[in-house]
Amino acid sequence: MSQLDIFRLDGRVALVGGGGGSIGGAIAEAFAGVGAKVVVAGRSEDKLAATVARVEAAGSEGVVVVADATVEADADRMVAAANDRFGRVDIVVNAVGGGAGEALHPAEGYPRDRWDWIMELNLRSTVIPTQAAVRAMIAAGHGGAVLNLSSVRANLGINAGYSAYVAAKGAISSLTRQWATEWAKHGIRVNAMMPTFVDTPQVASLLADPAFKQGIVNRIPIGRIGELRDLVGPAIFLCSDAASFVTGQVLGIDGGLTATQ
Repeated sequence: MSQLDIFRLDGRVALVGGGGGSIGGAIAEAFAGVGAKVVVAGRSEDKLAATVARVEAAGSEGVVVVADATVEADADRMVAAANDRFGRVDIVVNAVGGGAGEALHPAEGYPRDRWDWIMELNLRSTVIPTQAAVRAMIAAGHGGAVLNLSSVRANLGINAGYSAYVAAKGAISSLTRQWATEWAKHGIRVNAMMPTFVDTPQVASLLADPAFKQGIVNRIPIGRIGELRDLVGPAIFLCSDAASFVTGQVLGIDGGLTATQ
């Protein structure tokens, strides 16, 4: 037995919310590559199907569930799909989120509708699927792992109208610690990744502006923008037996950005 076997996810079933997105899709594919079966959930059936195709190309099995992560009944369907197809759920990854750049407003007049939208997209989309998945994990009695997506904006303010986004991501970081404390008795570990700006198709137009891109790079000690490959290794670690004594942690994946603040 290789010491690297503790990083494998053979026999485990991962539910990835936002599995049709760049980050969720990359994590789903990476999990498949280390042995997990994957249920990918999200709103776009075409994007989810593309992720499942990559999961299968990596040598595993995948299931598509078209669902809204903010709706309780849809979250229950995600978990039911995992149980129906694979008989269990061991991991839940919450990769739904974003929208910060589409809802920038002064803090003293942040509009209620935009605030609620950001909270739904980032916070509620984390809470609802996690509750459904953890209920199944507790009932099954075999433990599990929860992986949340926070952001460096949970810790760092920015003079750019991000009130709702930083509040949502700050709540995710706090809930990570709270859930870890409550669910440890069930053998369920809860951790989060806290990335800075990551190069995905969703931000390609922003990075096409050389001045904007250089401004970000200048603030990151490692001297480059984050990439999807920077997230998949930590995700595997935090959801595998390699992290069996790690819970309640929010791991910065930021090229040293928060170390400079």
